[in-house]
Amino acid sequence: MIIGILQADSVMENLQPVHGNYPGMFAGVLGRVDSNIVFRHYDVEHGEYPGELDECDGYVITGSKKSVYDDEPWIHVLSAFVQKLHEQKKKLVGICFGHQLVAQALGGCAQPADGGWGVGVHENQVLKNEDFMDPQLADFALVLRHKDQVSVLPAAAQLLATSDFCPNAMFRIENHILTFQGHPEFTKAYSRELMEMRQGILGEDKFSAGISSLTRAHDSDIISNWIVRFIAG
Repeated sequence: MIIGILQADSVMENLQPVHGNYPGMFAGVLGRVDSNIVFRHYDVEHGEYPGELDECDGYVITGSKKSVYDDEPWIHVLSAFVQKLHEQKKKLVGICFGHQLVAQALGGCAQPADGGWGVGVHENQVLKNEDFMDPQLADFALVLRHKDQVSVLPAAAQLLATSDFCPNAMFRIENHILTFQGHPEFTKAYSRELMEMRQGILGEDKFSAGISSLTRAHDSDIISNWIVRFIAG
């Protein structure tokens, strides 16, 4: 199986020696599920795309510091690419920014969250278990780092998980699109570094709660398994 990583941002250079970059993070967690997966990397923020849609069996859109409603040419190009993938029913997984971009590109909406930043480990309640969700869970925890949320789902979307903080936490469209607001690729150590760098922006209460949440377990490996099973079909 070949998975294309559509890179929509880069880890800050001072953090890359320890944490790597986003394509490597995804290759790490998804590769633990199946060591035979081949990963291809496309820096979509700088205009790199596959020559043909069938270069990969499925694609993953990474997170980004940008907002999907920012008026930047590369975001418009990526939105058009998502629409093309949807038309061709190619497998696509969106994470954080990718989750929001898929929603907006296909008729939904993303906007700043009323609750502000979401950081640290957050719980999500599963509303519906699907065949690819093995093992099945009643709830799952992932690391969050976002200030925008999907406020309106695309018309064809099926909501699969929710939380008090992020009502539209996970959805799918038919059998070819799957998205999560949370980050299965983030480690707790990377989350901590990001929070410490942005403590002033977060405010003391949100920073303290986010740091405290890192003592909780998260389900990165299980969600990674769901993603690989979904792309594999």
